[in-house]
Amino acid sequence: MIAFAKKNISFKLGILLICAGFNVNAQNAAKFPLIPYPAKLVAGTGSFIITPQTAIVTAREFNSEAIELNSLLQKGLGKKLKLDNTAKIHAIKLVYDASITAPEAYSLSITTNQLVIRAKDAAGVFHAVETIRQLLPVSVETNTVHKQLTLPAVSIEDQPAYAWRGMHLDVSRHFFSVSYLKKFIDRMALYKMNKLHLHLTDDQGWRIEIKKYPKLTEDGAWRTFNNQDSSCIKRSKDNPDFIIDKEHIIQRNGKTLYGGFYTQQEMKGVVAYAAAKHIDIIPEIDMPGHMMAAINSYPFLTCNGENKWGTLFTRPICPCNETTFEFAQNVFTEIMDIFPSKYIHIGGDEVDRTDWGKSDACKALMEREGIKDLPALQSYFINRMEKFFNSKGRKLIGWDEIIEGGISPTAIVMYWRTWVPDAPVKAVKNGNTVIMTPGEPLYFDNQPDQYSIYKVYHFNPIPKVLNTEEAKSIIGAQANIWSEQIPSERRADYMAMPRMTALAEALWTNKADKYDFYLARLVEQYKRMDALKINYRLPDLSNLLNEYVFTDEGRLSITPPLPGLTIHYTTDGTLPDAKSPELPSPLIIKKSELIRLAPFTASGARGDVYNLNYKQQQMLGAVKIAPPKPGLACTYYKAYFKETALMKDAKVDSTFTTDKIEVPATVKAPSFGITYKGYIDVPADGIYTFYLTCDDGGVLKIGPSVTVNNDGNHSAQERSGQIALKMGAHPFHLDFIEGGGGFTLKLKYSVNGSEPQEIPANWFKN
Repeated sequence: MIAFAKKNISFKLGILLICAGFNVNAQNAAKFPLIPYPAKLVAGTGSFIITPQTAIVTAREFNSEAIELNSLLQKGLGKKLKLDNTAKIHAIKLVYDASITAPEAYSLSITTNQLVIRAKDAAGVFHAVETIRQLLPVSVETNTVHKQLTLPAVSIEDQPAYAWRGMHLDVSRHFFSVSYLKKFIDRMALYKMNKLHLHLTDDQGWRIEIKKYPKLTEDGAWRTFNNQDSSCIKRSKDNPDFIIDKEHIIQRNGKTLYGGFYTQQEMKGVVAYAAAKHIDIIPEIDMPGHMMAAINSYPFLTCNGENKWGTLFTRPICPCNETTFEFAQNVFTEIMDIFPSKYIHIGGDEVDRTDWGKSDACKALMEREGIKDLPALQSYFINRMEKFFNSKGRKLIGWDEIIEGGISPTAIVMYWRTWVPDAPVKAVKNGNTVIMTPGEPLYFDNQPDQYSIYKVYHFNPIPKVLNTEEAKSIIGAQANIWSEQIPSERRADYMAMPRMTALAEALWTNKADKYDFYLARLVEQYKRMDALKINYRLPDLSNLLNEYVFTDEGRLSITPPLPGLTIHYTTDGTLPDAKSPELPSPLIIKKSELIRLAPFTASGARGDVYNLNYKQQQMLGAVKIAPPKPGLACTYYKAYFKETALMKDAKVDSTFTTDKIEVPATVKAPSFGITYKGYIDVPADGIYTFYLTCDDGGVLKIGPSVTVNNDGNHSAQERSGQIALKMGAHPFHLDFIEGGGGFTLKLKYSVNGSEPQEIPANWFKN
């Protein structure tokens, strides 16, 4: 019997590849593999040939962009073109056009005789140059010299849908080199992203030199290996991307220390590098929480001199002492000297305010200033810092917690807490500008899966409840890369790419109906990423489950998702490598066993390892239940659990009955557990596949054994499993835990390879 598998909604790419000879999308993608796709593109006839004799004519406003274009063409021609303002035919022209009023907009006209870029601002010209880059042969990325370069004739009118098209990189939890920051900037520029948010400080490390407080980097930039490092080291045994970059490890006073920091001069160089590519770097110095690295060296910053972890977060700095504000203003004064951006991020998230409530200084301040509670005390700190920022001509950005105690309408709110869906709406109605960075789907440190690109591409930054006028307050979005489990530059590449391309198009083109076309263009972009040596995540192997069952025999067939990929496997539990046997089509499975497989590129680079557990099983017989009642019996526990097994000894809060696998709207606790128990009554014999999506964890048992194990505290992820069932009722038991944050619980099924769908309510009995 075949072990049937899921239809993968996000990987229509296989169909595109199979039908490439007949598919218009694939044909157009090969000719115009542009990401993000332009607002308007009309293909022309013929092509424009660039030779060493071709001249560049530029308006003086665009001299820097002309140099950028010349450097790009030099990679493919081996020499720079002449800058000649007298050339009239067969030339490349950069023209100032005041009629193009939208920021960052441009027009690009390529005919057989000339190439003309028109724009009003230099950013528009630069984006046109990046469009040209994507139309040029991939070989320009490797400095392969050609006698001539060919561009297809085309007319493009282009402008971004959103002003803020950002990426965020956490350099505190794990440190990244100056050279990698520049590579990251290059990739952003290629895809027309324009904001780089650097998370420079946190409990685990202070990464920017502050001359007035040298201990911040002398001590705060270094640590002995912590639990995050240990976790990465453990994972590196199976995946070399988790090896900590050795260049950031030093020996000092007989200790092995890990870390690093940027000098002010180094960071000014990075800022200038980004500015040349029209990318604005926004620094974040996170306070009043997440300040352990600073407090270790300057304990006067707390209310009581203590510096330790609380229940969830570290102790914050004290907003009730003038020395705190003196420190903060001194730090930000130096930050503003390094970063010319009008935006400065102050953090403001996850603040443990417990010590503030115990402080005599805070009690006195709250009484004196009429501050009613601790959230309002945090707002006092944020509002006072905003006034300081404003006095320096800067604008304050904070995570969405800053609205809790009241915030001025001039602050910019960065929304991340998906479990507080009304936060961006409240901010907009308060008059604030909002940048959308919700954890789902824009936390790129969350492990990508087969749905990730689809969800990022279809992300709509505008909350549905906002009207047209209110929607103008949403200026864009960014993806965040928190680096607790990203210890290397290779791992950072893997987590960012290709998801960054999906976000780039969502924020520039903003047309979800181009998704299939985007996937076809992404296939072409992989070639450029290969040339740029980007360690991107290879496309998913489609139609795979975590657990399979079969009665007679199982069959496994996989079509490689990209040309040139081969799939290798093992059955002895070892990791597959390029020398392991290549997967036949089909592989016949005759016994219960673990099959480990992975795709490999022609260069030997390995993609994700897939662990497929095959189990031979006879059809599970139904049980008799009488008299059945509709729905499942549910038990609710209001507590925090690290794993589902811990619920068995917990105190029951309440019980209820439901015919749906979902978290009831009445559940408000930040951490909880729910058990769903009863029977599932299936209408026919078959091999049933169940797909359990959890944030955090869940374990599904049908009959006597576990069908899907998705346990533990983690972001939303899907796990799957199969079971062979005879028609009738079977014991059903689902444990679900939420550790805090945005919860997700979904359960779908398919039978004998059908499309996944919701489980009918009348199947559940108790």
